[in-house]
Amino acid sequence: MTDYLSLQTRLAQVHQEHLLKFWHELTPDERADLVRDIEELNLDEIKQYFDRATVSMNENGIKLDDRLQPMPEGKVISIARTPKEQLHAYRDEGLRQISNGHVAVLLMAGGQGTRLGFDHPKGMYDVGLQSRKSLFRIQAERILKLEELAQEANEKRGNITWYIMTSEHTVQPTYDYFVANNFFGLKPEDVLLFEQGSLPCFEYDGRIILDEKHRVARAPDGNGGIYRAMRRQGILEDMQKRGVLYLHAHSVDNILIKVADPVFIGYCVHEKADCAAKVVEKAAPNEPVGVVAIVDGKYQVVEYSEISAKTAEMRNSDGRLTFSAGNICNHFFSSSFLQDIGSKFEQELKLHVAKKKIPFVDNAGKRLTPDKPNGIKIEKFVFDVFEFAQKFVAMEVLRDEEFSALKNADVAGKDCPSTARSDLHRLHKKYIETAGGIVHGDICEISPFITYAGENLASQVEGKSFTSPVYLRDTRDPLQGHL
Repeated sequence: MTDYLSLQTRLAQVHQEHLLKFWHELTPDERADLVRDIEELNLDEIKQYFDRATVSMNENGIKLDDRLQPMPEGKVISIARTPKEQLHAYRDEGLRQISNGHVAVLLMAGGQGTRLGFDHPKGMYDVGLQSRKSLFRIQAERILKLEELAQEANEKRGNITWYIMTSEHTVQPTYDYFVANNFFGLKPEDVLLFEQGSLPCFEYDGRIILDEKHRVARAPDGNGGIYRAMRRQGILEDMQKRGVLYLHAHSVDNILIKVADPVFIGYCVHEKADCAAKVVEKAAPNEPVGVVAIVDGKYQVVEYSEISAKTAEMRNSDGRLTFSAGNICNHFFSSSFLQDIGSKFEQELKLHVAKKKIPFVDNAGKRLTPDKPNGIKIEKFVFDVFEFAQKFVAMEVLRDEEFSALKNADVAGKDCPSTARSDLHRLHKKYIETAGGIVHGDICEISPFITYAGENLASQVEGKSFTSPVYLRDTRDPLQGHL
């Protein structure tokens, strides 16, 4: 009864006392579950979240054209238009930082492959390559190769720590998968899993929704939840202990990702950036992708819906789109900047609101799934820290070399397993041909153990002819991609 009375008093102060409406119908275990759910809520903070979310929701649809400026030329470098010698210098610097153990990777891997028809963590998905390798394995092997390249360049091996943000539903299967596959050759102590946070779901009037009589309805707090999760779960502290100075953060579903890309790392270190983004040139004015731009003097990602068609179609004198820096969820952070976000700015992050159909318990205690949106879910986005950076820069990379998203099942025809597979085949064929080989046909895969980004291939392929399907594998490659 003490629990009930004290909870009732606290909840009444923030107009959430309805969360106890079924208290007298609950078993002792269910009451304990409900108390735990409520205790995990910072009630004062939650009220502020809803108030801020309401403001954000009312601003949805407002065009930002009059407040918008493109990134200055000096703040963005293009891989395609930068001298090779300069890129080599950046790469050397990045490899040096890796050798010194100063580089870590943050993988955002909280999602499941539901839209792919795959009831497991998306990182476990196999797009159908000849090697049968999953996204997790491909990225792990790229880390291993990069450590080797750094050692060859600097005669010193540094470990790249891999921080993997999972979710409540993916943390255990992800861990089990890594254990079953011996962490893909990485040291287990250099692979750290942590969980994305969650926020309660609200009715439009601000009341928190009950998912069951004894459960608060919650939803993941978005990829911008990494900052709070890293602080609360000891990741920032771990980075300090290991001497990590720089972090490369990206999502799991890009099969072409250059994990801990030394060119990107080296560029950011050279520029003394505390925050940076890789971008790709927009394919067309109406491509529905956010762009990195300046709003009211601050860097941010501006969503496609926030810009009018007229502004989206603006072009520079060279014919390129004025607002062309397409965001691909591929970022660099200095560790000192992450410490500042965790201690100073995290609570100021913009909140993004989505109206959703959220299952709820009606007044009779029956769980229902509505047929139209009945409430809101609140998310934070990883890129909303850009505005807090003292020195922000961007690197425009080639889409066909670095970005192929995996979002949908093949029936969609884009951002799906078949396009991811084709994009990797096309890139690896290009690697062989650039190194002096010839490939007949289109199916072509090269193990990350052989090359990270097309380097050191000439000795194996120059002057040789290959017929599809081509698979250049290393002795370390498993006969089957994963368990």
